[in-house]
Amino acid sequence: MLPDPIAARRQQRQQQLGADALRFRELIAKVGSGERTSTGLSRSEAAEALSRLLQGQASDAQAGAFLIAHRLRRPSACELAGMADAYRQLGPVLPSTTRPTLSFGVPFDGHTRTAPVLPLTALVLNTAGLAVVLHGGGPMPVKYGVSLAELLEALGLPLRQLDWAAMAQLFREQGLALMHQPQHFPLADRLIPLREQIGKRPPIATLELLWSCCTTPELQVSGFVHAPTEQLIAGAWTQLGIGNALTIKGLEGGVDLPTSRVSIAAHWRSLEPEPERLILQARDHSLRADEVELTSLQAWGVMAREALAGRGPLQQALIWNSGFLLWRCQRQPTLEAGIAQAAALLHSDQVQRNVEALIQVVRRQAGK
Repeated sequence: MLPDPIAARRQQRQQQLGADALRFRELIAKVGSGERTSTGLSRSEAAEALSRLLQGQASDAQAGAFLIAHRLRRPSACELAGMADAYRQLGPVLPSTTRPTLSFGVPFDGHTRTAPVLPLTALVLNTAGLAVVLHGGGPMPVKYGVSLAELLEALGLPLRQLDWAAMAQLFREQGLALMHQPQHFPLADRLIPLREQIGKRPPIATLELLWSCCTTPELQVSGFVHAPTEQLIAGAWTQLGIGNALTIKGLEGGVDLPTSRVSIAAHWRSLEPEPERLILQARDHSLRADEVELTSLQAWGVMAREALAGRGPLQQALIWNSGFLLWRCQRQPTLEAGIAQAAALLHSDQVQRNVEALIQVVRRQAGK
């Protein structure tokens, strides 16, 4: 038992810190107390911790300590599910739509080496009658790569200019949405300066791969690099009730299947004890091509427009990725049929006409 003067001094300092700081200190201790004494967080505690971070109920010192300690300890699937609970509670939510919905989770720090295909794939899928949800941010550590918002804008689709009400209307009526974090989820974006100073990806970067602002996607599609990350994401999906999802070992940690080498993916279904492992080769479908280098946003825009017209250096990658997803979301019964549908959409003017219609709608919404 502490002598009265010491106990009184401790109590005084705790009162000076305040209830929020004291509570967050307890949460830090659960992830940062060392290998033997660290207990980790329950799902509700993980949700509380991230909610406090997002709402500014922790000092910058505490926030930084928590983020790096959690990275070093590595999050559990239960903790990621709790963090997703916080995003679901505090983040933007899309309305329901009558279209089957695919939601994509990719690294927010973007591409720096290979020309991205996902924005184009999204437009092909949308032309095929599917709703598509994309998530991204502004220039972000650690790569500061090209963002989805920049890529879409290069195609004439300035989705980041829409407020959330306009985005929800676009999704409901046209089946396309981009959750652009600086515009639509500023609570999460306020952590970017801390992430810049840390210089390493915290577990929030993994959360960004598995979370969706669409509450009931028919198919969740998420990228990964390392096998342990894939297992964590799948475990969190189980706890979150996501029963139909794809993980893809795509280019630069995203969901773009490579065309120059083997493509690796897994289909996770809640009613099956093990995922369906998919190892595919574009060359087996006459779609083998070298990966296209990302040189500039302007050069990408030129190649992207060519691909949407069924030609150019990104054509094979676009057919490969779109066909794969048309198959996986059961729009087509086989991969071959999915590839055939993707090629037919691109070699007709259907995708281009759909994109032009989307451009007109987005411009009207952005001009309001």
